Amino acid sequence: MSRPDADPQDRDEAGSADPDASTAADGAPDPAPARGPEPADVRRMVEALLFAAAEPLDEKTLAERLPAGADLRGALRDLEADYRARGVNLLRVAGKWMFRTASDLAWLMAREAHETRRLSRPALETLAAIAYHQPVTRAEVEAIRGVGLSKGTLDVLLETGWVRMRGRRRTPGRPVTYGTSEAFLIHFGLDSLRDLPGLEELKGAGLLEGRIPPGFHVPMPTDDPALTPDEDPIEPGELADLLAADETDEPEPPDAT
Repeated sequence: MSRPDADPQDRDEAGSADPDASTAADGAPDPAPARGPEPADVRRMVEALLFAAAEPLDEKTLAERLPAGADLRGALRDLEADYRARGVNLLRVAGKWMFRTASDLAWLMAREAHETRRLSRPALETLAAIAYHQPVTRAEVEAIRGVGLSKGTLDVLLETGWVRMRGRRRTPGRPVTYGTSEAFLIHFGLDSLRDLPGLEELKGAGLLEGRIPPGFHVPMPTDDPALTPDEDPIEPGELADLLAADETDEPEPPDAT
């Protein structure tokens, strides 16, 4: 005897009574992928972190403070665009992120800013020589400038924190090598040394005037903080002595003005 067909509605209910039955037979269902926080929330978090920071923050530090799955780079990109036309801008300097007063409004801060000592022309020339030619020794700076360098000029640059002692050259006398610091990049709003102006930019700014000698070029400095093969590290405890004394005991000629 043939079995009568079940009511279609009964079949539907029977089929839908346990939707996970087949899944249970095959194993536990795959969990739904965890969703990260909403982009708007991530932007607010990043904005808060950068506003509260006393110094620029790198992406690794920011990422460590955000929830899992947060799109940090997307948030930074959006914030950078949002603040482009505001009174403060989001800038990447020295590979890190910070808010800074828009350059065209810097004059508003003039009364609040501490008066800073202007660098002398020898100090500016020395800073430029170090920035473009680093790692460089004092004797090499003198050769670049064509004039003797007083210890006081280097002292001023070391005090600003824009110049640092890197190591010692592997040559007779083992002279100290100098380079620029992260503070130099932050002060001048540079993401890296590659952002230093080139020859055409220097000419356009009026910093190179008159006839330029044939073959003159502006070198491309390196961003690598590691010592070069011809540099030795400064020994522990030696740095304080170097800061307190000159590289030689010979009297120095006065620097050009």
